[in-house]
Amino acid sequence: MKNKKILIAGATGYLGSHILHELKQRQHFVRALVRSPEKLKPNEADEIFKGQITVPSTIRNCCSGIDTVITTVGITRQRDNLTYMDVDYQGNLNLLHEALQSGVKRFIYVFIYNADKMKNLKIIRAKQQFVDALKNSGIDYCLINPTGFFSDMREFLTMAQKGKAYLFGKGDCEINPIDGRDLAKICVEAVNSGLHEVNAGGPQILPYRQIAEMAFQTLDKKAKIFCIPIWMKSAILFLLRKFTSVKLYGPVEFLLTVLTTNMVAPQSGTYTLQDYFETVKTDADNSTKKI
Repeated sequence: MKNKKILIAGATGYLGSHILHELKQRQHFVRALVRSPEKLKPNEADEIFKGQITVPSTIRNCCSGIDTVITTVGITRQRDNLTYMDVDYQGNLNLLHEALQSGVKRFIYVFIYNADKMKNLKIIRAKQQFVDALKNSGIDYCLINPTGFFSDMREFLTMAQKGKAYLFGKGDCEINPIDGRDLAKICVEAVNSGLHEVNAGGPQILPYRQIAEMAFQTLDKKAKIFCIPIWMKSAILFLLRKFTSVKLYGPVEFLLTVLTTNMVAPQSGTYTLQDYFETVKTDADNSTKKI
């Protein structure tokens, strides 16, 4: 298969950095669209385009000569006074317009699994609005829908380090989170697959209670797990939405929804969550930093 010229947006992020590495491993020509070029290692990309997708003038002609665009751009925590609509919707829409103007053949967007069950969430509304625009644009597209990243599960280590972990209900909802390296392979394979949608989970299906227990075990601590009644989730979210800004309640409502939803997609990959937890612990021990 002929190698393509790929633009990757979000190349310095958790998933984007893995995709960039995987693209180069497969000898694709890679142009990295980044806000901070200094965050890239020397010669990590064939070309670097400095720009910010929320500012259209800074990304003009970024897709010139490009065959495929891959974007992982999105925010889980509000920063720089930017909203979900600013970044997840409008920013990616700005990039899509550039792709269309430059004759890009394929556009790959990292979305989320089970989005149809979370339409009421602020972050999902913004992402879904972009997906609708992408589908209606006429460009060949592919949605990559991961269940959740290993890095998202790091919160369980944080709770375990503090001595207590909190779950909703019995903690029996399941997820098969996926490592960034495994998901990167799926994203890169989508360049030539012709598929319009790929649901992606990791190799292990785990109840949230088991993940919490694994976190305590990794830190050699006695497990102290507290289960919060499901009905309290609605009360907590009501109060957060009424008395706090979306900057605070946005990430919380997403987390609470995921913790009470089965997020099990087709299994793939080789990296395990236990391996990830051990790596995080080792890195923290070597740097004498908290997890």
